[in-house]
Amino acid sequence: MLGKKRKLGKKIQDLKVGDCYTSSFSIEDKELLMYLGLTDDANPLYIQHDYASETPYTRPIVPSVMIFGKVSSIISMHLPGPGSHIFKQELDYPKPLFHYSEVKITAEISLIHKKDHYIDVVIIGYDEEGEEVVSGKVSVRPPYEPKSMNASSLENFY
Repeated sequence: MLGKKRKLGKKIQDLKVGDCYTSSFSIEDKELLMYLGLTDDANPLYIQHDYASETPYTRPIVPSVMIFGKVSSIISMHLPGPGSHIFKQELDYPKPLFHYSEVKITAEISLIHKKDHYIDVVIIGYDEEGEEVVSGKVSVRPPYEPKSMNASSLENFY
């Protein structure tokens, strides 16, 4: 990523209520194993088919934090984009997400608080069966306008 020029995301003055972004993805074994290894999480509900088959879920599920990771990626890479920070989240996960399920998550700006420099973004996500797997909102600070374009911390941004 270093050496590659990237633009900062949209500043608060460039955003409007109703702006939205939608992303589709599925959680594959490699992402799941990387997460479990990184966090040292060995919950059998996430990885053991024999255990999961004995639960009401009937098969392994994706950790909710991985779904939130995709939400975070939408915010930090697309809406508002690089330089953004989620400082509050209120998300529900009404239905478990199973391995390999196709998910579509939409983020839509619902409120802009210019004075306090943050936005509220409504999140809704559905699996391929059209069932809700995540819903709620996140509060986000969009990128700040740099004080100096000569700052060395911005050498990879323009």
